[in-house]
Amino acid sequence: MSKQLPDVQASAPDVSVGLSQVGVTGVEKLVKLAREEKRPIVLMAEFEVYVDLPRERKGIDMSRNMEVIDETLEAATREPAYRVEDVCGEAADRLLEKHDYTTTATVEMEAEYMIREDTPASDRETQGTVDVIASATAREGEPTTEEVGARVTGMTVCPCSQEMMSATARDALEDLGVAEEDVKAFLREVPQAGHSQRGHATLTLQTEGTPDVDLLDLVDIARDSMSARIYNLAKRPDEDHMTYQAHANAKFVEDCVRSMAEQVVDAYDGLDDGAVVTMRQSNDESIHQHNAHAERVATLGDLRAEVNE
Repeated sequence: MSKQLPDVQASAPDVSVGLSQVGVTGVEKLVKLAREEKRPIVLMAEFEVYVDLPRERKGIDMSRNMEVIDETLEAATREPAYRVEDVCGEAADRLLEKHDYTTTATVEMEAEYMIREDTPASDRETQGTVDVIASATAREGEPTTEEVGARVTGMTVCPCSQEMMSATARDALEDLGVAEEDVKAFLREVPQAGHSQRGHATLTLQTEGTPDVDLLDLVDIARDSMSARIYNLAKRPDEDHMTYQAHANAKFVEDCVRSMAEQVVDAYDGLDDGAVVTMRQSNDESIHQHNAHAERVATLGDLRAEVNE
């Protein structure tokens, strides 16, 4: 006769306080996403899995969380097509079913994704990385919400320092006797120096159900929100292209977030107003010891109203 083990988690806690999130973090799993007529995408993903805990219960069934993640990811690798946010959504739904004492389940995932692309001037094939972000929250009696997006790296140039350098160049050219119209023409054609920095843009969309949101479209929007894209491989023509592009498109950290907002509104005109857009930009400042940061979290409806005003 097998020994019945005590269910300590189900006992009453010493302090009767409910908890909003209890679970596991740092769960690494291999996720394979099938694509039509293409090789599958294989991601080494890290998961965080949480449920809420009522005040009358001491702990959650931690092993059930791990069981659900394992079952869900095994199912995901067998499906003909799968999106990263759906992996999180299915896991969150299963968590809610497995834990009869919870009302909310959340699954978050991050993974590094390799993209193949060509360099902008030399047209050489290269690879780059983006951080894929996905999550889902299942609530009792409500539709499951899913979020998908990416964190990418690019380059920005400060418009303020560039304007000061343009003023210096203008004065020097005038002192050399260059005509005013020629000075203006030169400064239009040759953007002046400004301090540059590596920028990190994060963009996610949170929706109910399974709308048509392509992860790679979000990657493109985030990369194009900065002064210039950057590439791992860069021959001299590519370096020249990136430097010129960045200085011809100088942006503050705030400009990058507003650029994401404008692009999202333009790209997702068919998406529901209630979709939640998260936009963040952080710049590693090159002439300061601090960094710059800007962000906005808003519904798509609010962004539409502001952008189209």
